[in-house]
Amino acid sequence: MKLPERLVEAIAESIVAELANKEKILELDDPTTFKKKIIGIFKEAEEEEKKLEEKAKAVLRQNLELLEKENIDYRTAFLAVKRKLAEEMNVNVGRRERLNQIINKIMDLIMRDDTVEIYEDPPVIRRRIREIVMGALKIEEEIEKEVRKRIRKYSRDILEGSPEWNILWRRIYEDELKKRGLA
Repeated sequence: MKLPERLVEAIAESIVAELANKEKILELDDPTTFKKKIIGIFKEAEEEEKKLEEKAKAVLRQNLELLEKENIDYRTAFLAVKRKLAEEMNVNVGRRERLNQIINKIMDLIMRDDTVEIYEDPPVIRRRIREIVMGALKIEEEIEKEVRKRIRKYSRDILEGSPEWNILWRRIYEDELKKRGLA
């Protein structure tokens, strides 16, 4: 799950602003450094997902003959291999499950970071972080829905996953991010 960089920054900024400034749930020695640590957690998660996809593609490349022989759809095989590798690597592939995994890592950071003073129970902190992250996810889902809607409005059908579709997706997605001040 790749979230736009600006959205990740907004999430980190909201966590710092709401928990450390507005609600005084946390006290941070250096809010800027802590924000960077949160962004690092998201980037690390993105790297894990890239490795997962690369491994899945490598497995399929090694077994391309079998896929052709058994007449197995590449996309179906890719998803099955990815799911299996994700299980082995302890990486959730569902969006919400993956975000919960990231939220847990942020909580681990809060609990073990010596530069953070905690004034609230961990479940309360986790719930607030979850609200912030899920709010951002909702924005991202709205953007995706709008992009798909705009692509469907084209006078001819564009096959999802085709090069043309991918180019349109990126262009319209960037437009939507700009409209919302996230690019």
